[in-house]
Amino acid sequence: MMKKMLAMTMALLMGAVALSGCSTTTVEEAGEASTDAPAAEGAAAESGSTDAMKGNGEATLNVFLYMQEHEKEIYKGLVEEFVAEHKDEIKEVVFEVTTQDEYNTKMIANMTANDMPDVFYVGPAGVRSYVDNGYILPLDDYVSEDTISKIWGTTQTIYRYDGTAVGQGSLYALPKDLSCFAFAYNRDLFDEAGIPYPDPEKPYTYDEFIEVCKQLTKDTDGDGEIDQWGVANANQFGMTPYLYSNGVKFLSDDMTKVNVANNAALEEALTFYTNLTLDGLTPTVDQDAALGGYQRWLDGQIGFYACGTWDVAAFMDKSTFPYNWDLTGWPVGPSGDGRSHTWMGSVGYCIDKNTQYPELCAALISKLSTDEDGQKAVSGITTGQSIQLPNISDLAYGEFMTACSEGKLPFPDSVRVLFGYFEGDEHYAAALQETDYTYNAEWFDPFWQGVANIQRGDITVADFLAQVEPEMQSALDNAIELQNSATN
Repeated sequence: MMKKMLAMTMALLMGAVALSGCSTTTVEEAGEASTDAPAAEGAAAESGSTDAMKGNGEATLNVFLYMQEHEKEIYKGLVEEFVAEHKDEIKEVVFEVTTQDEYNTKMIANMTANDMPDVFYVGPAGVRSYVDNGYILPLDDYVSEDTISKIWGTTQTIYRYDGTAVGQGSLYALPKDLSCFAFAYNRDLFDEAGIPYPDPEKPYTYDEFIEVCKQLTKDTDGDGEIDQWGVANANQFGMTPYLYSNGVKFLSDDMTKVNVANNAALEEALTFYTNLTLDGLTPTVDQDAALGGYQRWLDGQIGFYACGTWDVAAFMDKSTFPYNWDLTGWPVGPSGDGRSHTWMGSVGYCIDKNTQYPELCAALISKLSTDEDGQKAVSGITTGQSIQLPNISDLAYGEFMTACSEGKLPFPDSVRVLFGYFEGDEHYAAALQETDYTYNAEWFDPFWQGVANIQRGDITVADFLAQVEPEMQSALDNAIELQNSATN
């Protein structure tokens, strides 16, 4: 039993990190081990809060989530609307919102006590373990295919599980949101260098990207030191899009074997990526440690930088980023499929498997996730305060883009690049990282942590990949053992 609880605890924490694809925590989580954490994402709710919304019925629902302060107010309003709409059925909805750290702690306590909220979060990485251990309810009988068909195609699959593989089978959650990293560029620096802007319909090749970065890398004050760089990267969250865009996979198809030591596409892409630093087109490892790429981007020293969906509004704020900028795709490698790839994240609303009120819970999460009026509110179409992009694709391309073009919402027209990643097209593709399909992500830690040694020139790419594979495999074997112990 203790072994099973340990497995579930680790899976929960892994699932919470997977939530970090959403607008709440991605880069903060990445930044715990890096000076490169984008601060514009904002802090989570400073302290927990509990609101009780009352109706005239008999059902009591307990909802437990974490989110930022400005998110909380909008979602609280949606829950109040839901209670009013179901006042004859609902006695009370207890809406508790807290910080992410406190959320994790309380959820582990709830699991230990077998006292789960009726509605809570699960990330794609946590679906397998939550289902295997009997914590969440399949939604097949409670959410219609018409409802599911409205949301981005990616979110129709990442919360499915058939008992063997994630991505197929029954649906276990509806998305709170969907997010990804696109590539932002500083238009002012392009203008100063006389470089044409990137074409969002034709992402750069590796070679084209290098040439542009060379033109953007400068000693602007003439002191003999580079003080403007083509690009800044963060290994934990800004490296893999370069690799994925060259067709890289780290694991075997069944997710049981690490394949990095004899992986030609990976060696090619990692050489390209680390050469950006070795050739001086990014700040050095030591310079990055002294002042992270995010701050250098805000200071106008960087041509290209990763842009999460949660960053867009902040970058449009002239008090935060007083430069003209836009979005484009990550560069495409020669061994890829010709498309620009990135990784995505999400967090979903799920339902306690043992809830007394599955129909009401399903109606509530649909209100928060797929209801058109609700999505107009959270995306800012009706509230003017956008806390995420719409989950409904037709709404995103329609009224949301209209509001953006009319200046009612702080998004550039190139936000369509993000939509391209969300749905996948001839130019763009996005997917969950392989860490989202394994029982935890610890097997990938030695890789991203060790890349800095290549960037310093301490080891070659080939030697690094040969050296790191056994360590990664050992960690993956441990994850598989944890998974098996929980399942059995």
